[in-house]
Amino acid sequence: MGKLDGKIALITGGSDGIGLASAQEFVAEGAYVFITGRRKEALDAAVKQIGNKNVTAIQADSSKLDDIDNVIKVIQEEKGKLHILFANAGIFRLTPIGSITAKSYDELFNINVKGVLFTVQKALPIFVDGGSIIINGSNASIKGYPAGSVYNATKAAIRSFARCWTVDLKDRKIRVNTLSPGPTDTPMARNLIGTKEGSKKMLNLLAASSPMGRLAHPSEIAKVALFLASDDSSYITGIELFADGGLSQI
Repeated sequence: MGKLDGKIALITGGSDGIGLASAQEFVAEGAYVFITGRRKEALDAAVKQIGNKNVTAIQADSSKLDDIDNVIKVIQEEKGKLHILFANAGIFRLTPIGSITAKSYDELFNINVKGVLFTVQKALPIFVDGGSIIINGSNASIKGYPAGSVYNATKAAIRSFARCWTVDLKDRKIRVNTLSPGPTDTPMARNLIGTKEGSKKMLNLLAASSPMGRLAHPSEIAKVALFLASDDSSYITGIELFADGGLSQI
């Protein structure tokens, strides 16, 4: 018997990295999972990796409201309800103060903040009372990184969403929690700087800064997402759970 038997889940940004690892974990524990992503070829590869069973891929850009509407429509038509939402889609950009443009600001906030807000809000009509909403944050929500002011602000914003939605949705017994990873070995992380060499150097520095001396593997973060999605965390809501090797705590 799986921890998510009979559950219907949506994972945004599920074509690679933490999203894909979480989809694999959820399916293994009995859930039917919908994953979204902007690139069809990556979604097709993700479905194949998961095993073409109990998973549906929907091409969607989380910053576009029409795309979100379509995702919810597909879920409603195919399954009629949703028990778990992992709002995982997001992007990472570093821009020092003095170089921030309206375009770079909008890009980060449209995907990392607006996308989370409207994905959750549009899912609520089909969301089952007693379900679990997980927001993928970052330890950047409480840290100050060079050139990270806009990115870090997006993660602080969605942490605030979780606090407020916990109160807003308490009568429906919907739990809302933030999962905040530290540096994780994902395709996005391997392109932090824009060059392979620069990204590798940055990842080595991040690994060295962790008390555990390494990056997280996506599967390690996925196991935390499974915990928050399942009844194992039935008395947990409104928290920010750091899965960062102790980086934000030491």
